[in-house]
Amino acid sequence: MKKIIIAVVVLLIAIGAISYFGSDKEVDVTGGNELRVGYIVFEPTVVVDANTGELSGISYDIVEAVAKELNMTTNWVEEVGWGTALEGLNTNRYDILGTQMWPNDARERVATFTIAPMDSVMYPYVKSGDTRFDANNLQTLNSSEVRISAIDGSMEVFVAAEDYPNAQLNALPQLASFAEIFLNIVQDKADVTFAEPSAAEGFLENNPGSIERLGDTPVRSFGNSFAVDKDNTELADAWNEALTKVMERGEIEEILKKYGAETHYSVN
Repeated sequence: MKKIIIAVVVLLIAIGAISYFGSDKEVDVTGGNELRVGYIVFEPTVVVDANTGELSGISYDIVEAVAKELNMTTNWVEEVGWGTALEGLNTNRYDILGTQMWPNDARERVATFTIAPMDSVMYPYVKSGDTRFDANNLQTLNSSEVRISAIDGSMEVFVAAEDYPNAQLNALPQLASFAEIFLNIVQDKADVTFAEPSAAEGFLENNPGSIERLGDTPVRSFGNSFAVDKDNTELADAWNEALTKVMERGEIEEILKKYGAETHYSVN
């Protein structure tokens, strides 16, 4: 009798397994249907409404579109700084960084980066009327007398270290805004910074005529990717597949148009 009961139990387990794995059940990539998102406030990719605390922006909308494709709900759990954002992935405080980031060697050693839905460029910016630097030879910035304004852990820090190591680095705290970077230049606390045109134009809307781009040669051009924990290849693969579908439907172009940023980014 015991043998019959055991056989029945084994059979029921086998049938259940076949039903589960043979079904169309959505792949659970994070241990639940909730996607925990960390984010860096960086206009126009992630913006926080000062009155309501509501989030919006290019990266925000892309994350919401991809999560919908994955049949997941999002929980934007934590605002972080550029220097600690990837640490939050490794300590499991969130599943994905919802603000797109440019991969480099240092970042790729500690995180896995998804495909990039769009590319952007970074240019040097100086105070309007500052004629000390040669726009056709940016190595004039590589001097101990030049002060570079940056946010600790952000891409401009990497650019300064790699391309202009002789310059002084004036690094602001990680949660500082890009407005503070530009204000340092306007207030003569620094001489130059490196930024995307959208960030500079956002500052110029409130501070017209205060800064200007130093020439037309970008210091960097990269794809804007999302980052996940180094070991979470399952989420990265699922995200890439869903993001590809979103891109193929033309949703990235629509999101850029929504925020008036279609001229600042090249859609992949």
